[in-house]
Amino acid sequence: MATIGVGIIGCGGIALQNHLPGIELCPDTQLLGLCDSSAEVLERAVQQTGVTVSTQDYNELVRRDDIHAVIIATPNATHAPMAIAAASNGKHVLCEKPLGLDQAETLDMLRCARENGVRHMTAFTYRFVPAMRYMKYLVESGGIGQPYHIRTCRLQDWGDRNLGWRQLSHMAGSGELGDMLSHRLDYAHFLIGDMKRLTADIRRFIDDRQGQASDLEDWVTVMAEFENQATGVLESSKLATGRGEGARSQDYCEINGSEATMVFQLANPNQFQIARRGQAGLETIDVPSEFLVWPGTSRDPSQGDPGINFRWDQDFEFIDAIRNQRECDPSFLQGARVQAVMDLALQAAVDKTWLDVQYPGG
Repeated sequence: MATIGVGIIGCGGIALQNHLPGIELCPDTQLLGLCDSSAEVLERAVQQTGVTVSTQDYNELVRRDDIHAVIIATPNATHAPMAIAAASNGKHVLCEKPLGLDQAETLDMLRCARENGVRHMTAFTYRFVPAMRYMKYLVESGGIGQPYHIRTCRLQDWGDRNLGWRQLSHMAGSGELGDMLSHRLDYAHFLIGDMKRLTADIRRFIDDRQGQASDLEDWVTVMAEFENQATGVLESSKLATGRGEGARSQDYCEINGSEATMVFQLANPNQFQIARRGQAGLETIDVPSEFLVWPGTSRDPSQGDPGINFRWDQDFEFIDAIRNQRECDPSFLQGARVQAVMDLALQAAVDKTWLDVQYPGG
């Protein structure tokens, strides 16, 4: 196809802040259609983008011949039916995380995408962080020796504010586990590898958020042992008083290896700290230029906010995979693997025990 026509389903902040600029980076690609269940949100998106095709019915969008690919940025409970409808109509699909409400849904999505021969991608944005990509390179090339530990800490202060659908189990499936820790579970896979077993704990400290009931956790911790014998502690909270929210709140990842330690903070996505064996303390290093952008993209890493702009690379990867008829990185399979861990973590928290991890087949 000469030009790839893209439709966005779910026109809130994530779609317009992260995906719209990403689409604009892709050559011979055009945003042609918008869909949102809210007429007000849809109208704002139309005014911002100038797109003339808009609908509140996603089935109408995915049946259009001029739409070749869709980006789904809607509540978690809608991901599976929307992705399956899109794939069944031959549309390539980029879907926000977590991919589904449970592993059964994610496997249905993966199966449908494969059966219909479409590209499929899970929006695990942090795989595109320059520092994360360089850290992965150092781990895989032996630059830190044998990995011993990974710990991640995502701390935000949302207080008792209303979280909308994110505080409702029938819409979100899980709370802080799916909302924020799903990213950390994915980059634990990305940086360290498969988990062998895990245990978890979840807590809900606030039952009522500004007059609306909440039935999901606002804090979660997963402890894991990996197949390579490394250990992991992954924590996330919406109740870290004074920490703020968004890209400038606490978002930390540390990997300890036999030869070096690496420390990443999202506030500085083009840098991280490293301490090598025998070295007194951490030193800050810049990410080499070849890791600053996703291969092939025209994005200039020196322009704009580096804490935001790396997110646009995932849309380039999605479109590039479509054009070159290859699997997306990360695909629905990576989304299903994280969902397997999430489902197990919820069970481990109930059973208060360690459970063995069984991943879906490739």
